[in-house]
This record gives sequence, structure tokens and C-alpha cells, in this order.
Amino acid sequence: MVSSQVSVPCQAQGTDGQSPVVRSPQARGCQDKLNISFPATGCQKLIEVDDERKLRTFYEKRMATEVPADPLGEEWKGYVVRISGGNDKQGFPMKQGVLTHGRVRLLLSKGHSCYRPRRTGERKRKSVRGCIVDANLSVLNLVIIKKGEKDIPGLTDSTVPRRLGPKRASKIRKLFNLSKEDDVRQYVVRRPLTKEGKKPRSKAPKIQRLVTPRVLQHKRRRIALKKQRTQKNKEQASDYAKLLAKRMKEAKEKRQEQIAKRRRLSSLRASTSKSESSQK
Repeated sequence: MVSSQVSVPCQAQGTDGQSPVVRSPQARGCQDKLNISFPATGCQKLIEVDDERKLRTFYEKRMATEVPADPLGEEWKGYVVRISGGNDKQGFPMKQGVLTHGRVRLLLSKGHSCYRPRRTGERKRKSVRGCIVDANLSVLNLVIIKKGEKDIPGLTDSTVPRRLGPKRASKIRKLFNLSKEDDVRQYVVRRPLTKEGKKPRSKAPKIQRLVTPRVLQHKRRRIALKKQRTQKNKEQASDYAKLLAKRMKEAKEKRQEQIAKRRRLSSLRASTSKSESSQK
């Protein structure tokens, strides 16, 4: 016979040795984490929050809600953050549009969040968490929308340079404030490649949606081919209509001839029958 013992880590004996003392979440060591990012600098920081009262301002809020971050501390005064997601204690992600606190099992396919298909056309039923924040989250993802009075070390005081520049022509124009007449190819952000013992060189991306004489020539050719196809279809339709009218006219004339032939035959039969009856 095996005896099972259940240990309760959240309770401890008091000073008298009899009455149990219920520990608070802070005393248990329950630490929630905030994954905060600042797109303006490209920095991201993971913060551990021991006091649950600081997180109550985020409870019962949905994803994509903008919340003031003042309760997190004095250094966060004036900051406004947007809730972008999170994970619960078991690692299941939050999904936008699922209006619940708990977990649900959804049939997901290509294009849905929280799922990456391994095969073409594959669908799978996955467990995801609702988009409403509560105390059962282990990590909450936040994005800084508005910067406050003070700088946050490691988040707003430093800038992480982007590894790659823009690739699309319109985005290069937007970055350097160029007009349509300016040559975009001169403003491409090149990436230096350095190797030991070799000559330093740089690498530039291929510009997409770049308007060149060749592109305009291809566009003119497509338009000309489209006009030719339209004209050809019109001619074929008119020829077909003429041929159809001709055939219908021929069929009508043939039918009228058959009707006239039947009438002649019927009148001939009637006349012969009258002559035979008169002879008798």
C-alpha cells in the first residue's frame, strides 16, 4: 500500500507552530515579465516585475490597447505603451480576436497567427490563448507608443543600427525625402563586407519597383498587346455575328422552301383526289 502525500508550498506554519500563514505571490517568488520594445531605437528589454500591483493596470485589457505605463515606476512617467501580445505560464501565445481569458483550440491554416504550416495546404488544431490580459500570463509584450520624460537605460538611451536598408524604391524616396525626378540608385544603403586579407567591398540590394526605360518599354508593350487582343476579339465577334446572321438567314429560307414544297404537294393531292371523285 502506497501512501500519497500532498505538499502545499503556499502555506507555512506560524510562530505558534499551528496556524498556517498564507504567503503572498511576492513571497512565493512569482515574477511576471514585461517584454518592452521601442521601435524608434530598435531596442528591446525584458523586465521582471515582482509586485503584482504594478501590473493591475494591464488586467482586463485587450491586445492593441494603449495603456499609460505610469504605475510601473517613477522612470515610466509619461510613457504610453500598446499591448502587442504575450504568453501564459505554459507558453501558449495570445491571439488577436479571441475574446476570452482562457485557452481555446482553433483550426488554423496558412496566414493565421500562432501557426506555421509545414506542408502546403496543411491545417491543424492548435491551443491558443485569448486576447484579454489577466494574472495567468508569464510574459506580456508591450510596444512604446509615446516616450516619457526620462530615458530608460538600455531601451531609449541607445540606438541599434539596422543591418539592412530599404529595398523598395518608394521607401528609399521616403527615407531620403526624394522627389520623382531624383535618381534613387545613388541613395541605396550599402552594407560593408570586410574579410581578413581581402579587399574591403560593399553590397547593395536590388531595388524593387524601380522605374527605368526598360520597365516603361515593357509597360507600353503590354498595353499595345492588350489593345491588339481587344481589337482582334472585336473583329472576331463581328465576323461571328455576320456568319451567324448568314446561317440563320439560310436556315430560314430553307425552312420556307420546305413549307412551300409541302403546301404544293398537299394542294396537288387535294386536286387529284377531287378529279378521281368527279370521274366516278
